[in-house]
Amino acid sequence: MKRLLTVVLLSVSCICVNTRDVHAWGIWAHNHINKAAIFALPPEMGKFFFNHADFIVQESTVPDLRKYTYKERSENCKHYINLEKYGHGKSSMPATLNDAIAQFGKDSVDRYGILPWHIQHMVDLLTEAFKNKRKTEILLVAADLGHYIGDAHVPLHTTSNHDGQLTGQRGIHAFWEAQLPELFGREYQLYTGDALYLKNTHKAAWEIIENTFSKADKLYASEMQMRNDNPKSKQYILGRDGEPIKNIFGQPVHAYNYAHVYHELLDGMVEEQIRLAIRYTADLWYTAWVNAGKPDLSTLDNQSLTTDNSDYYRYERHLWLTKGKVIGCNSEKEFPDLKKK
Repeated sequence: MKRLLTVVLLSVSCICVNTRDVHAWGIWAHNHINKAAIFALPPEMGKFFFNHADFIVQESTVPDLRKYTYKERSENCKHYINLEKYGHGKSSMPATLNDAIAQFGKDSVDRYGILPWHIQHMVDLLTEAFKNKRKTEILLVAADLGHYIGDAHVPLHTTSNHDGQLTGQRGIHAFWEAQLPELFGREYQLYTGDALYLKNTHKAAWEIIENTFSKADKLYASEMQMRNDNPKSKQYILGRDGEPIKNIFGQPVHAYNYAHVYHELLDGMVEEQIRLAIRYTADLWYTAWVNAGKPDLSTLDNQSLTTDNSDYYRYERHLWLTKGKVIGCNSEKEFPDLKKK
């Protein structure tokens, strides 16, 4: 298959204080969210996006590379929001980022996170990229937007207790969002239906955050139940020193049986959140395109590229439509293979 892969970097504007180790959906989840969202688009968009699926999939994790590898101080606060710090539940949330800065001060906002406001900013950027028919910007911004929408569907990205550090559950972040999808994601049903137009993208971003935040208590409670019922030797894969072995990013590796039971206690939460992330990624890509006047994207590629990819597009989209499966991501593994015990 012929696909174009363009490597570009996004310039960033806001400066955020890197005060916490915020993870994101693991590589598997981010890759599959962006890839599946392509198939929810109408063919006028989907064929163009599919021509560049390799880039859209690989770019899905680049915002984390900017944060961890490049150590860009401007990046960290875009991936989360600490709702409690903003007085969530006690007062209304600031409508805009400027309102938040005016109320809390920029230093505090940099620490508390800006995720829902940044999603809106990215939608605006994507709309302009579509209007101007700037191919590279469309692909880059769309792929990055998919990353932030993915993050917005991780409950641990909406709370101050982002890694269970306040409840004695350190390591739960990477466990929930990276190891569980990598272990069980191949069984997930990722069909979401066709992309829908969203009249109010600002409202949509906050609805995502509110719904995601509502899942946090169950996430903690289910793992705490497991933690209390199992000794460390049952929770983790232990090394010779009796301590949990670590994955390539320094996160503890949980035992398969422990992960399996926790996954069952969550009652489909991880799968549901990934599916919602796919839905909203497609919806917001589509909404930006509609708001831009539905520009003809077929002129941005050589016709031969679209023709060469047409059979692959039809086959992969049919697989997603009928079985909810996504292929061809070739996601890098973050955790060692675990045998069922």
